[in-house]
Amino acid sequence: MFKTGFDNEKYLKTQSSHIKERIAKFGGKLYMEFGGKLFDDFHASRVLPGFQPDSKIRMLRELKEDVEIVIAINAGDIEKNKVRGDLGITYDLDVLRLIDEFRGYGLYVGSVVLTRFEGQESAAGYQKKLEALGIRVYRHYSIPGYPSNVQLIISEDGFGKNDYIKTTHSLVVVTAPGPGSGKMAVCLSQLYQEHQHGVCAGYAKFETFPIWNIPLQHPLQLAYEAATADLNDINMIDPYHLEEYGVAAVNYNRDVEVFPVLRAMFNRIYGESPYKSPTDMGVNMAGNCIVDDEVVRQAACQEIIRRYYQASVDLRKGTGKSEVVEKVQILMEKGGISISDRPVVAAARQKAELTGEPAAAIELPDGRIVTGKTSALLGACGAMLLNALKELAGLDDDVKLLSPEIIEPIQHLKVSHLGNHNPRMHTDEILIALTICANTDDNAELCMQQLSRLKDCEMHSSVILANVDEHTFHELGVHLTCEPQYQTKKLFHR
Repeated sequence: MFKTGFDNEKYLKTQSSHIKERIAKFGGKLYMEFGGKLFDDFHASRVLPGFQPDSKIRMLRELKEDVEIVIAINAGDIEKNKVRGDLGITYDLDVLRLIDEFRGYGLYVGSVVLTRFEGQESAAGYQKKLEALGIRVYRHYSIPGYPSNVQLIISEDGFGKNDYIKTTHSLVVVTAPGPGSGKMAVCLSQLYQEHQHGVCAGYAKFETFPIWNIPLQHPLQLAYEAATADLNDINMIDPYHLEEYGVAAVNYNRDVEVFPVLRAMFNRIYGESPYKSPTDMGVNMAGNCIVDDEVVRQAACQEIIRRYYQASVDLRKGTGKSEVVEKVQILMEKGGISISDRPVVAAARQKAELTGEPAAAIELPDGRIVTGKTSALLGACGAMLLNALKELAGLDDDVKLLSPEIIEPIQHLKVSHLGNHNPRMHTDEILIALTICANTDDNAELCMQQLSRLKDCEMHSSVILANVDEHTFHELGVHLTCEPQYQTKKLFHR
C-alpha cells in the first residue's frame, strides 16, 4: 500500500495564508516570482507522496480574487524556437497553453512580457500574434552589465527603458514557460517602475525546492539537485541567513550569488532592503507539511535513481551530457543510494537474462513484482501490463484477455497498411484491444477496472522504450526507468 508523507490540505491552507501575510507586509502589492511548474508538478508529487501535482494552481485559486498572472518569455528563446523537453513544444506555443490553462482555472492573465528584447523579428511577429488574440504585450530590454551594474540598472537607461506593465491586482504572479526567461528581472523592473509611479510594491520568490528548513543532505534536497543537474544548481547553506539569524537554512547557489546585487537594488529603490538573506525572500511552506519523513526520504531516493537512469538514457540517445550522469552518480554516493534500492531493476534484468530478450518489471502497490517477456505477439511492456492487470484483478496467469479476432486485424493494419515491420502491439494498442474485448468478456472488463491502481507504481525496462509506450505509461502515472540500451543495434530508432 502506498504511504503518504505530505499533508496536501495543510499545505494549501498554510501557503495561502503565508502569501497573504507577505502581501500585507508590503502595503498591498506584491510581485511574486513563481519558479518551477505551476501545472503538473510531478517531481514534487513523486518526492513528496501526498503532494498533488496541481497543488500550486489550487493554492492560487484560493487567492484568485487577488491574483494577476504575467508571463515572461525571453525574446531570444522565441528566435531560437526553444523547446520544452517535457512537453515537446516551443516556448512561444507553451505561453498560449499556459494562458488557456490559467483561464481554465478562473485566473486572470494580465499580459505577456518579452524579455531581453533586441529587435528580433520573430519576437516582434509573436507580439503581433498575441495582440491579435487580445493579449497585452510589453517589451523589456537587455541591460549591459546586468545584474552587477546596479547604478545603470536602477536608472532611466536601465529599468527605466522597459515598458511599464500595468497591473490591477494585489498579487502579481510572474511565471514563464521555462528557466532563463527573466522572471526576476521583470519583478525588479516593476518594483522600480511602481516606485516611479508612487506605488509601494514588494517582491517575493516562490520556489518549492530546495526546501529551506530541512537538512542540506536530506535525500529530498539531493533529489532537487538531481532534477536540475543539467543547470548545475548546487544546494548550500545560506550564509547571509546564518550570519543574521544564527539559523542554518538551505538555498541554492544562484540565489546566494546574486543576493548582494538584489540587496543593492532594493537599497536603491526603497532606501533599504526588506530582506536580510535570500531565504527571507522565499514564501515556501512545503517543509512544514511533511508528516512522515521516512516516507519522503524513500521517495526521494527513488527519484534520484530515476534521474540517474533518465540521464543515462539521454546520453545514449545523444541528447544528454556525461557530466549530468556523473553529477547524479555523485549525488547517489552522497545519499548512500544504489540501483539495487530499486527492486524492479533486478527483476527486469533477471527476466531478460533468462529469456535472452527484452523484459520489463513493475512493482504493484502491495510490493508484489510482476514481469513481462518478449513474444511473437507482445513486447515485454505489453506482456507485463497484461500480467499486472491480471494480478490486480485476481485472475490466473493462463487467462487469455485478448481475442485473436481483435488482435489479428490490428496486426494486419500495422504491417500491411501502416508500414510497420514488427507486428507486436504497443501498449496503447493493447489497451484499445482490451477495451474492445471488455464489451463481451467479464475478465477483460475486470482488468480495465484495475488501470487506476497502476498510478505511482515503479517500473523498469531492460531496453529503451518507443516513445508511444513511454507516453502511455506516463499517462497511466507509472514511474518508469529504462536501461540505457536499445533493443537492436540499428543506428536509426523510431
